[in-house]
Formats: sequence, structure tokens, C-alpha cells
Amino acid sequence: MINPSAIGWIDKFFAEQKPLQLPVLVYPEEFYTKIRETGFTYGHIVSFDTIKPISLKGWTSEEISKVALLNTLYNVFGLITHESNPEIFIAKAVTFYKQMNPEGFSLLKKVLPDNSITVDLEKIIDERVQTNENIISKNFSHILTNALLFEDVLAFRQYLINGEIPNNYLKKLEETIVSIVSLALNTKSKKSNYDDLLIKLFEASVRFTKFSKVNVQNLEVLELDYFNSDLEKYYLIDMAGLALWNDGIIEKKEASFLYQLGELMQIPANFVDNSITATDDFIRKYKKEIPYFNYSNPVKHFYDQATQTVVVLISRNKNRLIKELSNNAELMLLLTHSTHRHLEDKEKKKVKKQLLEICKTVPSLTIFLLPGGSLLLPILIKFIPKMLPSAFNENLEE
Repeated sequence: MINPSAIGWIDKFFAEQKPLQLPVLVYPEEFYTKIRETGFTYGHIVSFDTIKPISLKGWTSEEISKVALLNTLYNVFGLITHESNPEIFIAKAVTFYKQMNPEGFSLLKKVLPDNSITVDLEKIIDERVQTNENIISKNFSHILTNALLFEDVLAFRQYLINGEIPNNYLKKLEETIVSIVSLALNTKSKKSNYDDLLIKLFEASVRFTKFSKVNVQNLEVLELDYFNSDLEKYYLIDMAGLALWNDGIIEKKEASFLYQLGELMQIPANFVDNSITATDDFIRKYKKEIPYFNYSNPVKHFYDQATQTVVVLISRNKNRLIKELSNNAELMLLLTHSTHRHLEDKEKKKVKKQLLEICKTVPSLTIFLLPGGSLLLPILIKFIPKMLPSAFNENLEE
């Protein structure tokens, strides 16, 4: 099984999938429908559209997003070029992302000259799914930032067709998405507590444009004829439908907005029907798992998400962590004491400092060194004693 947090995961992905070296023939609507069914366009990924099934059990949301982004880029590569060679795809994807890198965006800061091209792509994708500034905001808004990852797919399509990304394409796409979401929400007869939050999260999630307020008054001024691909149009309709769903009801006026949007972009009404049904079915099925719909208690949400991440990291690095801890008797003793009593401030500082030193030696645990990462340390401290053999704790207590 691939580990999307370890170097070499892209090569392993293609080795396991073993794509046939044959021309790829796929229709845009079929392609888009399959991607939507995985949840990628909604920002909550529940499966992959791969040749061989991949289990998501034990994966973090970032790891899932990384594989989903890679696979969707590869699929659109096949859709446009009718090629299936992973080596050609990887070279094209790296060149695309280097062109996509706007001024001031440190997308390629981790790419080193001596890396293989595959490792370059791994590092690029790693940065693409880590879009927010710190762990806290990422846990709250990742459903929207992940939904906007489909922008990369649309831009990659443009690159494959034109040999370059059209000037200001991504900026125009983002502005249109946020404007359509804002207009969709204005059609609601009753505003919910989520509506303002949704706009704020979308605006906080954009990468290529800077604006604080949407001033568009109607769909006609959006210049929707700029987008001539069915994939772009399908995505814009789904984003509007996602925004309208947040109270669980699509009113007549709201549905009319979606049909008007489809008509302006010359998309058949039956696709809008399917979009409304697909969005409703998906969210009703996965609502309890989607962070946006569980925002009523953000502290609990953050703790639940963070705990899940920490448990996965601990389980994967258990042996390495135990080895490092066994070389630090003082830290082991303090961690054991923490299960029976409250540590003094001086002891807490010592535990924090020594744990961070250990995290520096285990690549997968460097998450605790990132901005906001120290807030996860109490969760790490809580779970460390549970993973240790009982003899460890007994000997230390003696």
C-alpha cells in the first residue's frame, strides 16, 4: 500500500495501478461525473477513480487530497492527450506547475536541483494541499480549499491544449467562483448562519486573487462566455449548488438560479437536474463527516480532526518514536507521571522542548514544528503512554 507522506509515493502509485500503455478515450461528462462521485469537486474525498481500488482507511485528509489531485490530473491528461504514459504525464505536470507559480507564491520552495522529477511533483502536490498558513485554519476550511483544487485540473487542461496557461486564467476562474457563490446565496429567502461563513471561507481559500467583497449584482456581468469548456461549466454549476445546499433545501427561486446559470453557459437542463440530485445525495450521505457542516463547535471539531491526524502519525512511526524515547529516560519518566498527575510548569516546558527535539529526527512528525503545531503536542503527550509496552511504565514508576 502506498504511503502518500513518504518519498516515492507517486512511483509506487503508478506501479500498483499499472495503467495500460494504450490511447485513452473518455468523454468530458463521463469524466466529470466520475470525479464528482469521488467527492473531489466537493472538497470531501470519499474514494478514488482508479483502475485498482485504494482503501482510505488510516489516511489523513491531506494524504487523501494528494492522491486524489495526482489521479485527477493524470485522468485529465488522458482525456486531452489520449496518452497514458506516467513518465510523460509527470514531466508535463511539473512543467505546468512551474508555469503556474505566480509571483510571491512559494509553491516550489522545497524543490531542490538534485531531486528527481517525480520527487519534484511530490513536493509540489504536498504544497498544493497545504494551502493555509497554519494547522488551525487548515482544519476548519480545508473542505473549501480542497474543493478549489479542481482549479488545478482545469488549468492543467488549458496548459495541455494551449501549451501554456492563458493569462490571468486562474484569477478569472476564482473570481467567477466566488461571485457565483455570492449571487447564489443572495437568492435565498432566509439566510442561515452558514451563509456569511461560506463566503468568508471561499474568500480565505483563494490563491490567485485578492479581494474582500463581491460587488457583482447579476450573472450577466460575469462574462461567462470566457469559459468554453464543459468541464469548467459543470464545475461552476456544482459550486453554486454546493453553496445553495447548506440549509438542506433547494427552493424554487434557488433552483431557477441554477437553471439560469446553466442556460447562460449553454448547459442542458438535464445536467442541472443531475447536479442538484448528485449534490443532495452526496451531502446527505456524508454530512456528518464534512467539517463545514459541523462548524457549530469549532473547538471540538479542531480537536477531533487534530486527534485523528496525530493518531495516524503515531501509529505509523511507533517503532521509531519508541526508540527515540527510550534514549531519554527523563522524558519517559515525565510522560509517565503525566498520566497520574498534573505536571508542574517547569516540567511541562521540559517535556515540550524535548519532544520537539525528537520530532526533528522523525520526518513525519515535523508537523509539530509548523506554525500552530505546538498546539497538537498535548494530544501527542496523551497518546504516547498508551502506545508504550506496559513494562516501560512499570519500570519507570519503580
